[in-house]
Amino acid sequence: MAIQFTKMSGSGNDFVIIDNRKPIINDSKKVDFVKRVCDRKMSVGADGVIFVENSDNADIKWDFYNDDGSSAEMCGNGGRCVARYAAEKKITSNELTLETVAGIIAAKVDGVNVRIKLTSPENLKQDIIAELNGLQYKIDSLNTGVPHAIIYSDDIENVDVKEVGNGIRFHEVFAPSGTNVNFVEKVGEHDLKIRTYERGVEDETLACGTGTVASALLSSYKNLVKPPVKVETRGGEILKVDFDPSNESDVFLEGLTRIAFEGVLKEY
Repeated sequence: MAIQFTKMSGSGNDFVIIDNRKPIINDSKKVDFVKRVCDRKMSVGADGVIFVENSDNADIKWDFYNDDGSSAEMCGNGGRCVARYAAEKKITSNELTLETVAGIIAAKVDGVNVRIKLTSPENLKQDIIAELNGLQYKIDSLNTGVPHAIIYSDDIENVDVKEVGNGIRFHEVFAPSGTNVNFVEKVGEHDLKIRTYERGVEDETLACGTGTVASALLSSYKNLVKPPVKVETRGGEILKVDFDPSNESDVFLEGLTRIAFEGVLKEY
C-alpha cells in the first residue's frame, strides 16, 4: 500500500502529516505505523505523526502521536504545521479550527507564518520542590494542552537537559502521567531562551510550542517578562507568545513553518 505524506517542521519540531479523512490507516494499526515511520535510520523520521481526519465540531480533527507511539493531547508546533498543511491542500481556508484531544484551537495561516489560539491554560502550580540526585529543584508547572514543568536557569547552555529532564519527567511529583520539562533563561524584558525535554520523544527537542507558551506565561507570572514574549528555541528560531495577563483564555502562539518534502510511504 502506498501512502502519501508531507514532512513539515515547526521551529525544528518535525512531523509526518497524512490525510486520513478517507481512512487509509485503521486505528488499530496506527501505533505500529507511527513507530516505524518516525525511525530516523529506517524510515522518514519525525518527532511525531499527525493524521488529518474529519470533525463534527471543527473544520478538521487531528489524531496525533509522538514518535514512541503514545497519543498526545496537544502540540503547538504540530498545530501550526497541520494548519498550514490544511490550507495549502485546500482542505480548509486560511482561517480554520482544529479539533484536538485538549480542545478546539483556532489558526490563521499567512504564507509560511501561522498563528494559533490555544486552549485556556490550567492546573497552575508554583514553587514545587522536587529532589533529584541529591539536588533540589524549584519548579513551576502549567498545562497548556499538555503538562509542562518549568525550571528557571541563569545559563541553560550548561544544563544537562536529557538527564535532569528525564528525572523530572518521571518524578513522583508528576506521577502518574509525567510531564514535559522546560529550562528557561530570561534574556530581556520580552525575551526568553528555552530548552525542552519532551515527554513521548524522551529526549531534548529543537522546539516545543506548548512548552514555549507555558514558559512565557509562567515567566510573566514571576514578573520576569511582559507580553508579547519572544522565545528563542534550541533550533535557533523565534516563537512569539502573545496574551492578555488579565484574560488567560486568549493565548496565541506564532511562528514560521516549513514544508520539507512530500513523498510516498510503501509497505515492505
